[in-house]
Amino acid sequence: MRTFVLLLTAVAANVLFAANEPNIQPNPARFRGEIAEFQQWDSKNSFPADAVLFVGSSSIKMWPTRMSFPDLPVINRGFGGSHISDINFYFKQVVLPYKPKVIVFYAGDNDIAAGKNAQQVLEDFKRFVNLVKEQLPRTQIIFISIKPSNSRWNFQPVMQQANDLIRGFCENDNRLVFVDAGSVLLNADGKPNDGYFLEDKLHLNERGYQLWTQALRPAIEREFAHKGV
Repeated sequence: MRTFVLLLTAVAANVLFAANEPNIQPNPARFRGEIAEFQQWDSKNSFPADAVLFVGSSSIKMWPTRMSFPDLPVINRGFGGSHISDINFYFKQVVLPYKPKVIVFYAGDNDIAAGKNAQQVLEDFKRFVNLVKEQLPRTQIIFISIKPSNSRWNFQPVMQQANDLIRGFCENDNRLVFVDAGSVLLNADGKPNDGYFLEDKLHLNERGYQLWTQALRPAIEREFAHKGV
């Protein structure tokens, strides 16, 4: 009888977890035009070998990565509004062709704002990591922490939980690096400093990207040195 009761409890817990977890992913077809533009550009231009590939949502797209890292072979494949699931869907188009030495990854911000919980953000990132491991076994991944912003401050507890989960996941894999690029954006009171953001209080301005560049550069240089570049 005790075993039966424990079984029912476990089933109920699983049902409750499933009910609370948002499983609906946005339709990746909304990015078909943008992805086609990437492919068209690639068909007419060359790209560097053993590159640093920046991939993710608008925080990547808007980052002037070539200016920020002029001494590195940089490719930027950010597309605004994307979730991690969108990046996974278009992996063959926005990651695989470049065979990068290092991937700099930022996403999860839009996911949580759309209602996904921290665990699903972690699971979606795990899927991305598995795609890289299966098809690009020598590539290192740097995950930039989901940033705090006053525009989405009400989501900050979930974002922090997602960051904590992903940090723990990265610590158990020597091919993954977690970079905290959020604390540098905060005031002494622990709230986001609007001086590092555009007027929308969501996207970074030039000063904000300068801080991100400073936070990220040591990690990229370590990964390049580690890979013998």
